[in-house]
Amino acid sequence: MSELPAGPLSRRDRARADTVREIKATARRVLVEQGVDGLALRAVAREMGMTAPGLYRYFASREDLVEHVVADLYDELTDTLEEVRDAADPATPGFQLLSVSRAFRRWATTHHAEFGLLFGSAGERVLDPASMHGDGERPQQVASRRFGGVFAALVARIYLEQGFPVPADDELDPQLQVQLRNWCTKLPVALPLGVMSVFLSCWIRLYGMVCMEVFGHLRFALDDAEPMFEAELRALGEVLGVADEYRPPQGG
Repeated sequence: MSELPAGPLSRRDRARADTVREIKATARRVLVEQGVDGLALRAVAREMGMTAPGLYRYFASREDLVEHVVADLYDELTDTLEEVRDAADPATPGFQLLSVSRAFRRWATTHHAEFGLLFGSAGERVLDPASMHGDGERPQQVASRRFGGVFAALVARIYLEQGFPVPADDELDPQLQVQLRNWCTKLPVALPLGVMSVFLSCWIRLYGMVCMEVFGHLRFALDDAEPMFEAELRALGEVLGVADEYRPPQGG
C-alpha cells in the first residue's frame, strides 16, 4: 500500500485515507462474520460496493490488506492495555502488570476472530508467521513488538525496582542460554538471562491459558475459565514477588 504524504493532506489524500480506513474496517467485519478463509478481496469489495480490481488501487494483494488489518488489531489491543496500565491505582508495576494481564484476557475472549488472526493458526493460513513477528519493519511486526513491550517493560520495572528470584546463568540449559542471550541483545535495557527466563515462563503461562480458553481447549474441564485464570494470575504474582498487589476482579 502506498504511504500517505507527510504534512497537511489534500482533499484527494483525505478521501483516499478515508477509503483505506473503510476497507480495513470492512475487512475486519468480513473476518468476524466469515472467518479468515472468507477474508478475500472479492468479499471485501462486494461489501463496499466496489470491484475487486478497484481495491488494488489501495492494497497490492490480499496479504497486503491482511498485514495492515493485523497491525491495526495489534495497535487496538495495545492501546487498550496501555489505557488500563495508565489508569491502574496504585500505579506500581506489579499492580499494572496484573491489571494489564486481565485486560489481555478480556480483549481476547470478546474478540475471538481477531485474536485468532493475531495469535492462532488463522493468521498463519494467510501470512507467513515470520512476517507477523520478528525484527523487521513491516507494519504488523512494529505493532506486535509494541504489544509485547507492554508486558516486557512492566516485568523489567518489577525486577529493577524490587527484584524477584531468578536462576543463575549456569543453572540454565546451555542452548537456552544462547537463545535468551540473542533475545536480550534486542532489548533496550540489558537484563540478566535469568530475568528473561522467568519472564518467558510467565508469558507462556499467561498466553497459554488465554489461548486455551479462547480456542475452546479447556472445555473438557471448565465451563468458566475465569477462576482458573485468576488462580494463575495469583501464582504469577508469587513468582514475580507482587502477590500482595493482587486484587480480585471488580464484581468477582
